[in-house]
Amino acid sequence: MASRRYTILIADRTSGTVRRMTLARRPTFAVVGLILALPVLVGLGAAWKAKLDVSDLAESHAALQVENASYRAATEALAEQIASLQSAVSDISSNTSMDPNVAKSLDKLPALVKSRAIGGAVAGSDVQRRAQNAAFASMVNTEDAFGLMRTLLESIESRLSLVRTAVDRRNALAAATPSMWPAHGWLTSSWGLRTDPVKGGADFHPGLDIAGERGQPVYATAAGKVTFSAYNGDYGNMIVVDHGFGLQTRYGHLLASKVKVGQEVKKGDQIGQVGATGRATGYHLHYEVLANGRLLNPLQLLTQKPEPK
Repeated sequence: MASRRYTILIADRTSGTVRRMTLARRPTFAVVGLILALPVLVGLGAAWKAKLDVSDLAESHAALQVENASYRAATEALAEQIASLQSAVSDISSNTSMDPNVAKSLDKLPALVKSRAIGGAVAGSDVQRRAQNAAFASMVNTEDAFGLMRTLLESIESRLSLVRTAVDRRNALAAATPSMWPAHGWLTSSWGLRTDPVKGGADFHPGLDIAGERGQPVYATAAGKVTFSAYNGDYGNMIVVDHGFGLQTRYGHLLASKVKVGQEVKKGDQIGQVGATGRATGYHLHYEVLANGRLLNPLQLLTQKPEPK
């Protein structure tokens, strides 16, 4: 069946010209329908695009939440590391203070004794350099800011660990340095050449003689372990304390000992009493200091007076 047609006449009154336009019904309806449907199609497209945008935003939001959670966890871990470092710095700072008198005694110790105290420093420096190099290599090869911070903090922590070890060993050496006078009294004989008080003639005196009252306390001049406590010939009743780092002290002519072999003592602990046992002309303490088996002049280390307890 043929499609109906419509004719549209357009007349120009001035010139009398008439123009005819013939339209088929179906194409006309199709065009009209398309024109009417266009706003609807535009609206549907806009709605679909908005839906896609909302979906993208939801995905981005979820991704951001995951990323934020990761950053939050990394930040908390870094905060814990920083707090740990701050605590370590505080501990080291509190341990670095030292009695100036003890510091003077440390300066006068033989170099070999000091080298024993700082043993492992070279290896520690190698470890520090390796940690630092690893940190810089990581900073060059990674783009993760938190990773860089973690690496840097670990490097700092490694350095602090080495510093803490050095401080601890220095403090241990300070505690082992015989810097305190072993008894109250007056010095009757110094270290070195003297006249023998019994036989006369030249004599080398290996320690100090400190005169005092009978039974007066004798103190450990540094922390250590008692390795001898018995009668020993001319020394009479004698105590030997090993302080580590090659340092040793001897206490002779004692009236009595207050410690046993193997006992740990601290600086200032009473270990015996002033006496006159062995080869002695009166009540006094004979005191010696040895470093790596060699006698030292105790006077160069004695900077602290004993405090009565």
